[in-house]
Amino acid sequence: MGTLDRLVLSDGQWDRLSAHIIGNERTCGSSGRDNRMFVEAVLWIVRTGSPWRDLPDVFGSWNSMFRRFSRWSRKGVWWRIFEAMSDDPDFEYLILDSTIIRPHQHTSGGKKGAEDQALGRSRGGLNTKLHMAVRGLGCPVRFTLTAGQKGDAPEAEALITDLPAGAVMADTAYDSDRLREAIAHKKALAVIPNSPSRARKHPPDRHLYAQRHLIECCFSKLKQFRRVATRYEKTARNYFAVVTIAAIVLWIK
Repeated sequence: MGTLDRLVLSDGQWDRLSAHIIGNERTCGSSGRDNRMFVEAVLWIVRTGSPWRDLPDVFGSWNSMFRRFSRWSRKGVWWRIFEAMSDDPDFEYLILDSTIIRPHQHTSGGKKGAEDQALGRSRGGLNTKLHMAVRGLGCPVRFTLTAGQKGDAPEAEALITDLPAGAVMADTAYDSDRLREAIAHKKALAVIPNSPSRARKHPPDRHLYAQRHLIECCFSKLKQFRRVATRYEKTARNYFAVVTIAAIVLWIK
């Protein structure tokens, strides 16, 4: 495959993924056809940020690959694979943060309103916000999308629900009584600096808070995938799938 070698899966990585992929060569229709080539085609798109029409011929028809990618997005296949890959036994830390994603100019204009597709305007213009929870190993375990102007704290409870942790770390934007109560309900320690407006101060554990850099490193690794760093998908569902695919790669490296 020449210059594409660095973008395809190793045999070991494929062995980990293949057990969780729907269909095989005996499946009727196209759902199980060339599974490895299809997954590698999607990874090439996610890594390079190229338009689907520019997919190299070695991967097959770009239109067939796109339709199959979208179908897997709709059925939640990518998320099921991610959940299988991200079975992390490290319950010590859970780190929360968000990052702004700039959309390409062709992203807007879908049938539904921008708010329905996790697109919104802030001072920086039209954007999407990616909210994420990362484990102590520095890999994502849960994430959501909202319009860019949405706050961080309202999304935090959904990120930590049913996830065990000894400590939950986040920056000052997450300092709210409701989130602190949710963390206490998990019998976890809240490691969150106080908002300047807070009357009753909660001294954070500075030693633990130093580990918060792990989520910044995670965002940096995810944004090495150009289709994560810039949103090209019109629908939130397909962009969520793109982020999921990049997160899967972080877990199988």
